[in-house]
Parts: sequence; structure tokens; C-alpha cells
Amino acid sequence: MDYKINGQTVPVVEVALNKGETMYSQSGGMSYQSNGIEMHTNARGGIMRSLGRAFSGESIFMASYTATADNSMVAFSTTVPGNIIPVDMNTVPNGLIIQKNSFLCAEDSVETKVSFTKRLSSGLFGGEGFILQKAFGTGMLFLEVDGDPIEKTLESGEVLKVDTGNVVAFEPSVSYEIETIKGLGNIFLGGEGLFLTKLVGPGKVILQSQNFSDFAGKIISLMPRSN
Repeated sequence: MDYKINGQTVPVVEVALNKGETMYSQSGGMSYQSNGIEMHTNARGGIMRSLGRAFSGESIFMASYTATADNSMVAFSTTVPGNIIPVDMNTVPNGLIIQKNSFLCAEDSVETKVSFTKRLSSGLFGGEGFILQKAFGTGMLFLEVDGDPIEKTLESGEVLKVDTGNVVAFEPSVSYEIETIKGLGNIFLGGEGLFLTKLVGPGKVILQSQNFSDFAGKIISLMPRSN
């Protein structure tokens, strides 16, 4: 399997497959393909794992694209302006915790399953829902990022506080919890809401510069309303 990422505003990853190789994504995730690609839609991993994906904000059904001839091509694009991050899962043997909506596509040898946060408060107030996803296995995983990606490697005990919704992924060794913003003035006038996501190392963290949900909310607030 070979790949190349094209475009800057709304990029697309083109994946070249040899006969028998497979990529999968959420239903509707494919942008275009060549001849020699066969599509199958199914509840990947069984009903329970599919329901878990639904709880984490992803679709129940996944679409698999298998090459029936060498040098076949299938492409997947981001849903909003941003970037695509390729992750070689062989470099993260313990897997990767990813937020909802960040999964774009992956090789068939990469699996995803639900991952419960260790703290109830993280699920209730973290902005990513109580259930995240864990990606594991071997091969390539592609994540979509709102805006630009920022990668950090935290030392043991090092703390990074992040605005809700700007976390894309992190290694399982990074702890994830919620911290309340201090001060009534900061809460009501600071524009950051009540909570920040607190990430504690060691481990790798991937952030995004744009939270598209916040951006969409600002656009909606500027739209004219009928009386």
C-alpha cells in the first residue's frame, strides 16, 4: 500500500492498493476511486463494536474498499478545511486514543474499539463524550484534523491544558481529566467556558488548531433570524 496526500484547504489522501489489499472508512467517506476497487458495507467488528462506535459519535456501518487488481486507487477527503495526519501504527504499539470525528480511514489491519475514560467527569464535561475510541493494530491510520495539527511529546508528569474540542489523539500513557476554570470573571467573560482538558504525560499528544464545532457556532450566531 502506498499513499499521497493532495491539497491544502480540504486535503485528500489517495491510496494505491495492490490486489487483495483493503482500506476502510465510515460510510460515505470515499471521495473517488479508480477501476479495480470493490466496495463492501458492513458492521465491522460485529454488532457490539458497531454500537460502541455509535456511542462514540461514529457511524455504525463501515465501508471497506478492496483492490481486485494491482495499482488500484481509492481516495478519502476531510469533511471540513484542515489536514490529514498519517499514523504508522507500528510506531505506537500500545495503540492511540482518538476523539470522535477524527478517524478518516485505515488499512484493514488497523482496528478501532470504544475506550472509556477513566474519570466520569472527563466524559460528562470533556466535550468529546464519555466514550472515546482506541485504534490499535499494524498498518496505516489516517486522522482528519480541523485546521492545523500540533504535535507534543509530554514528559512524565508534564501537564498540558487544552481548550475543549482541540484534542485529536493521544497515547494511552497520557492521562485525561477535566479541570474547572478558576474565577467567576474568567468563567463568564473569558470565553473558554467552565472547563479545560488536562493532559498529563508521559506520551505523545496530537492537537488541532481549530475546533470546527465552535467555528460553526460562531457562524450560526451571525446568521439573520426571522421575527
